[in-house]
Amino acid sequence: MQYPPKSGVKAIILVGSRDFGRCPLASRVPAALWPVSEKPVLERLLSHLADEGIEKVAICFSGEDAPLVESIRVDGRLELTFLDEPLPVGTAGSLRSAANDRTDALLLVFPGNIVCPPSIEVLIEAHREGCSDVTVMLNPGGSDDSSAGQASGIYVCSPSVLEHIPDAGYFDIKEGLIPELLQAGKRVHAARLPQHAGNFRDRQGYLHAIADHLEPGPVLDADLGSGEGTGPPGVRIAASARVDPGARLCGPVVVMDGARVSSGAVVLGPAVLGRNATVGKDSVVINSVLWDAACVDSDCEIRRCVIDRDAVVRSGAVVEDKSIPFKSAGILEHLAHRTRAISINSGLRLRREVQPLLNGISKELPSWIRSDRKTVLSYLASSLVITAFIWSYWPGLTELWSLWMRSDEYSSGLLVPLLSVYVLWSRRHALAQCRIRPSVWGLLAFAGAQAVRLFGLFFMYSSAERASIVLGIAALVLLLFGWQFFRKVFPLLLFLCLMLPWPNLIQYHVGLHLQRWATSSAVFCLEMVGCGIVQEGNIIHIGDASVEVAYACNGLRMITAFIVISGFVVLLVERARWEKLIILISSLPIALFCNTVRLTVTAMALTRLSGQFWDDVFHDFGGYAMMPLALAAVVGELWLLTKLTAVPDAEEQIVIARQNG
Repeated sequence: MQYPPKSGVKAIILVGSRDFGRCPLASRVPAALWPVSEKPVLERLLSHLADEGIEKVAICFSGEDAPLVESIRVDGRLELTFLDEPLPVGTAGSLRSAANDRTDALLLVFPGNIVCPPSIEVLIEAHREGCSDVTVMLNPGGSDDSSAGQASGIYVCSPSVLEHIPDAGYFDIKEGLIPELLQAGKRVHAARLPQHAGNFRDRQGYLHAIADHLEPGPVLDADLGSGEGTGPPGVRIAASARVDPGARLCGPVVVMDGARVSSGAVVLGPAVLGRNATVGKDSVVINSVLWDAACVDSDCEIRRCVIDRDAVVRSGAVVEDKSIPFKSAGILEHLAHRTRAISINSGLRLRREVQPLLNGISKELPSWIRSDRKTVLSYLASSLVITAFIWSYWPGLTELWSLWMRSDEYSSGLLVPLLSVYVLWSRRHALAQCRIRPSVWGLLAFAGAQAVRLFGLFFMYSSAERASIVLGIAALVLLLFGWQFFRKVFPLLLFLCLMLPWPNLIQYHVGLHLQRWATSSAVFCLEMVGCGIVQEGNIIHIGDASVEVAYACNGLRMITAFIVISGFVVLLVERARWEKLIILISSLPIALFCNTVRLTVTAMALTRLSGQFWDDVFHDFGGYAMMPLALAAVVGELWLLTKLTAVPDAEEQIVIARQNG
């Protein structure tokens, strides 16, 4: 089969219609007109075709997008035809309309939204090797992109396929033309491209395509040079762009003409800042694209987003995985936006005048302070506040320590701070993602904690003073780190309450009820195993022996210890909230059950063993022996919840079909 030279090849570009509903930006602008560097995707494709020697190109689009498509700059080397399709005709229908005047040309079909178009020689050679009527070009496999190995939207069609396309109506290439060709005995071949074509339909695909485009180091336009210096590797800054020395850019990043990056801002690539785009002070932009004149105000966090032309992200916003379209603003808001832009320019001029003086002062400071003065000052201020808090509460903390050492009921409270530190360490990566924004509400909360402390001191109510320790810690977390961090560690702050002893009045009454329960439950278990039992209050008579269930054996020590263990397990395991609630609530019946088992075994043993030594062994070490039993109960509970709630794995469907010989 002979193939014509490139003069005998016609390219057909399918712009497609707007994607209403799923992507806000695609609803406003067709994906083929989204920018890459400073050009729309469609314009870049036309330049590529002209560079490859293609002379005739047809662009198919819907009628509503005619003003947008026709606004692109046309390469003078191309003989361009615009085909307005007011009614949907399908991809094969567009092929029929575009090739109407050339029935002898090799037809190359491209999607309009393609960032990295392949070489024409590669397409023609793949079609020649396949000896097919239609060659479907696939993206290469082995990439992290979800579209790897899937259709790139590029087809190479011999002119003979036009005979199989109806003269009118809707007809698609994949669902219509290819099945028609196979039924007619024609050959359809699939070939892989040497590199990803960068075709996309939505925000996520667009960001993947931009990343692929930036990774090897894009060939930028003449007006997008290195400017005042490329800075870190992979960072390209236009000559008229202004990047504050206090900003941090990590490539691949492209900063185009007129863009502004303020002090303290962080831009992590792959990212593109369009012409006259603005990134405000202390804002973070990660893997995102800002179109021309887009504005991100101060203290914002933008992750995996596409921001429309002239769109504004207000101060303090945290946006992830979204397309941010332009919203028409009133005259006052427009004036405010322009005033902000003027103030930024004025600030840059003032900075250039004052910068020499600031540099002279900075040289007198130690190098570790000069590297990041703001961070160092933040650490110093936080350390000063925490030191003042510990100094203020030192008498209460020492008293709490003494209580842990001498009280069997609350000795488990000593583990709570250590376990809390371990949980914080295990969550360090998730907490590092939280935005640190100190909140003034923390001052009000700290004032409330001090009011509780003052109440305890004035009325000599030690429980209120101890409670103010946890309240003060929670208030400091809110004050120093902000609401986002506070919400992340709120369960851990509740866990700290377990290190506090109960109020004496509550402990006394609860202890009496627990003592009676422990005696009655032990008597029930002894009777179940056939022992002759006589109960007198809290004394159990077993034959000639008598066992007294003392107040210290009421099980309060096990309850406090098991609640600490259950709370620690709840903080560590990844389960649904209702499952964690069940585990936490079940710590009470588990503790009562273990205490009953201990009393039953002790009573039976003391009927045969006597002496102070055995009394000490069963009294002191009986409780420790119940710990493995309690842990086994919790583990068994987790296993049971897993079995009850796990979704069975989907079985692989096996299809058996008879092949016609």
